Amino acid sequence: MSIVHSDGLGQFQHDNATPHASRVATKWLQEHSSDFRYFHWPPKSPEMNIIEVSGMPCYIFENRSPPPRTPMDLWTVLKGEWCELPPRYLQTLVESMPHRVAALLCVRGGPTRY
Repeated sequence: MSIVHSDGLGQFQHDNATPHASRVATKWLQEHSSDFRYFHWPPKSPEMNIIEVSGMPCYIFENRSPPPRTPMDLWTVLKGEWCELPPRYLQTLVESMPHRVAALLCVRGGPTRY
């Protein structure tokens, strides 16, 4: 977080995915909770994460040679790939969020049709 958001304004999106909710990860988050802010999301809800909704993580590293080796390399790759997405597509994702939130509230945090 300090590399990507050295201004201290970054926020970690905690999506409660199984690896993020492990004992080790949970302990680390508790020990470092004063170092950054993070959002709590419903468990395993990729439909609430625009990056996952865009499908970007599914393909950006498949054919990359060499793969990113440092956090800064990773940030550079992610930023470059994100910037390649068409602006209208990103706008559509942002505009879909109120509907996604409403659907999630209707099912009280359970699975949605997204």
